[in-house]
Amino acid sequence: MSELRFECVGARAEPYAVSPTLLLRLRITEPSPQGVHTIALRCQIRVEPRLRHYTGAESEMLADVFGDSSRWGETLQALQFATLSLMVPGFTGSTEIDMPVPCGYDMEVAAGKYFAALDDGEIPLLLLFSGTVFERAATGFTVRPVPWDREARCRLPVAVWQELMDLYFPGSGWLRLRRDTLRALHRFKSSRALATWDEAVERLLQETS
Repeated sequence: MSELRFECVGARAEPYAVSPTLLLRLRITEPSPQGVHTIALRCQIRVEPRLRHYTGAESEMLADVFGDSSRWGETLQALQFATLSLMVPGFTGSTEIDMPVPCGYDMEVAAGKYFAALDDGEIPLLLLFSGTVFERAATGFTVRPVPWDREARCRLPVAVWQELMDLYFPGSGWLRLRRDTLRALHRFKSSRALATWDEAVERLLQETS
């Protein structure tokens, strides 16, 4: 199975999922003539922040993740994005399949903060594969592990991420608050007869500026 190879050949937003879902297009190659019966695939996805340039505005937003840019030589470490499982149907030679990646907009998760801070360009992702390969054989099939060193890199366009968020959170974001903080904000909103939460936060910002 040393010839088993993985490539990420594309990324797009899934417009019809229940929750925000990114689709990474995988090309899997295994040239042995007997073909593959199926693969029980696992994939760990990491963000590699060192592999791109950041504008001044992005650096300011990323201070919440990596600290001041003067320390990025030490703090700009890989971020865990997702761990997934996928059943790959049988094929001979090569196949392509979409790998669904559930996504959120949680600004308290490092990966969510990182994605939201970027204005343009690409997000460098590292895909690390493991799992089990069921290979066709004359008397049935054999079972082998996916080699431990199988990986692929993906340059996810920031525009794709922004499109995904706009599909599920159009013109808005998501912020989690403690219950007592939310109740205090609710009282503030009601006491001033404000119609929306946006208006309440805007009024707070005005009163404290």
